[in-house]
Amino acid sequence: MKLVILDEHHKELFSIKGNRNKFLTIIISIFILFGMAIYCLIAFTPIKNIIPGYPDSNSRMIAIQNSLTIDSLKNEIKIWELQVSNIQRIAQGETPLSIDSLITQRSGAVSLQEKGTISAKDDSLLREEIRKQEQFSISINSKKIEQIEGLHFFKPIQGVITEPFNLSINHPYIDVAAPKGSIIYSILDGTVISADWNDQTGYTIQIQHDNNLISIYKHAERVLKSTGDKIEAGTPIAIVGNTGKLSTGEHLHFELWHGGEAIDPTHYINF
Repeated sequence: MKLVILDEHHKELFSIKGNRNKFLTIIISIFILFGMAIYCLIAFTPIKNIIPGYPDSNSRMIAIQNSLTIDSLKNEIKIWELQVSNIQRIAQGETPLSIDSLITQRSGAVSLQEKGTISAKDDSLLREEIRKQEQFSISINSKKIEQIEGLHFFKPIQGVITEPFNLSINHPYIDVAAPKGSIIYSILDGTVISADWNDQTGYTIQIQHDNNLISIYKHAERVLKSTGDKIEAGTPIAIVGNTGKLSTGEHLHFELWHGGEAIDPTHYINF
């Protein structure tokens, strides 16, 4: 078999010889390459935004803002519950609860309403029982640090955890996927001890907090603070990006260290 391409004057422009299987292979290869080209064009270019049902950047940003608003409302509700509980306790001649009563214990703690109706002695016994339960809940890949259990951490970013904390595979941090351009926030009050560029991790910012805590944020598009800056919890410190040779997409590489040891941020922050 011979495939010939002619011009309008029947002059041969191109020809190829081969059997039927060869021509069939060529045709299939062309279709496969064409399909791959169409897929790449849709998957990696803004064209995908015109597909019906695909969320555009505005929709994703609205969803993230709604989630942040919900988190803020939850915190407000917890504060209101604490205030109501303290009013009840004061009316009964009991000692008001402190702010650490807002912390949700992981081992079957009672709600604020239940705490508001028990005596101070029972409340102390309950706290002691919870501490004992948490002491034995330490696993190979997780660690609870009593000195920071009562801290209120601000969520650094709204996103999805794609790679969890796992010391057994030398992954002492978490990766949180988020849209490019999302704001990264400081988890606590502190001082910026480093804000610079690294070929491997891109724009990176490190913050020293009280209680011997250090938080690290990597692969940012750019940092918004400088070394030595004093910042408060919830302060914007960087923009999500995809910088550095080790980055594989828009995300936040987040590390939390206490006393020189890496700890799992998900034990203290509800992502």
